[in-house]
Amino acid sequence: MSDIQAQLSVLKQTADPVVVEAIAQLIANGHDRDLNRINALDFANRSGLDQEKVISGLLHASRLGLFDMSWNVLCPGCGGVLGAHATLKSLKHEDYNCALCAAGYEASVDEMVEVAFTVSPRVRRIGAHDPDTLPIWEYVRQMFWSSGVDINEESFSHLINEVTLEALELPAGEKAILSLNLPSQFIIVFEPVTHSAHFLDVQGEPTSERQQLSIMFNKLEAPTGTTVMRPGPLRLTLENQSGGRVLPSVWVAADALHEMIGKRKPILTAKRILSNQTFRDVFKADNLNVDQRLKITSLTFLFTDLKGSTALYERVGDLSAFDLVRAHFRALLEIIAAEKGAVVKTIGDAVMATFVRPEHAIIAGLRMRAAMDELNNQRGANDLILKIGIHEGPCLAVMLNERQDYFGQTVNIAARVQSLSTAQEIHITGPVLDAPAVAEVLEQRAIKPIQKQAALRGIADKMVVYEIP
Repeated sequence: MSDIQAQLSVLKQTADPVVVEAIAQLIANGHDRDLNRINALDFANRSGLDQEKVISGLLHASRLGLFDMSWNVLCPGCGGVLGAHATLKSLKHEDYNCALCAAGYEASVDEMVEVAFTVSPRVRRIGAHDPDTLPIWEYVRQMFWSSGVDINEESFSHLINEVTLEALELPAGEKAILSLNLPSQFIIVFEPVTHSAHFLDVQGEPTSERQQLSIMFNKLEAPTGTTVMRPGPLRLTLENQSGGRVLPSVWVAADALHEMIGKRKPILTAKRILSNQTFRDVFKADNLNVDQRLKITSLTFLFTDLKGSTALYERVGDLSAFDLVRAHFRALLEIIAAEKGAVVKTIGDAVMATFVRPEHAIIAGLRMRAAMDELNNQRGANDLILKIGIHEGPCLAVMLNERQDYFGQTVNIAARVQSLSTAQEIHITGPVLDAPAVAEVLEQRAIKPIQKQAALRGIADKMVVYEIP
């Protein structure tokens, strides 16, 4: 048995066997391009597999060394990768700039950071492991664009020809002179290796006089800016002082370019992976630095706590109470993972969990309540009374007590909302109820929320909350 087969056998012990088989087939038969920056969601959809099982399988496979994970900061405009990082710890605090879009962005982990998987060179060597050997357009596709750019393979070659006036490979220290005839359109001189661009605003009356423009590529000072030119001949001088090869292309920024890169497909975001139980279990050490703060614009928090747990210990005895509380934790953790959430921490008898979408938290809360009813029915006593609170909003992902945690008013409110419950109640806030998918979940179950005004400890103003009866 080869080392790879041995690793796949080990993988089957922790991941879904059908997913493992799909991964094995991809490694053996996939195109090089398919094994670079694998989009877990797209792979699951194309393979007809459950997304959560595929994410879990790829995470376990990465832990075994079959794949390398990357955390890629994306440009929301063009879908380009502005920074590729081997760990979440490597993300910068400062803004990332996209020369192609002439814009700067803060690395929000909501939609701007993708988590992708590339086959390890020890498993199979692909072109992306040696990016300096990739042809120009393969480099752009595999190294610059993210896994979320939805490329139409049937029209791609045709669109390249329509978009590109000129493209070349320029070795380190060399110079090239191009003769172009500029159309009356907006032109982009784009270089993906140094992430640089220069814009030509071609306007006015055509000229027969040859225009001149020189651009130098240097990693320390990438060329940017816009030059106004007239339609007609251009002598374009390109000089490479970057220390490595560059791949400048001259593009027409028109409909064909938008058609080529304008479509998107869902990606595995950092926000989603941080709320994935497998990731939190398997990659405990690969989270944030102590001084790192990542903004999340929207995350749903679910808090639970057992009512009267101290009295429970006195009533049924330590041993029985311990078994009951452990059964309660086991049920809750299974439900959280099944509903695409992750446990952040447990504090005594309380649980703090996160969900990417509020409807997943609502479904989890309803299932938790039903699970406690079932445990109580089995014992013939109402010993397990669960209080649940759910709130959604912005927060910071941080490291606290050597654990990836969350900080902010959203977290505080979610915890306080949980404290409003008295007996098997779920309390949610307006932002949760306002989510269309949450309203649909409640309507399907004929549940009518009860509106309340509540004073929450530590919160200055009263809040409108809703009891889910």
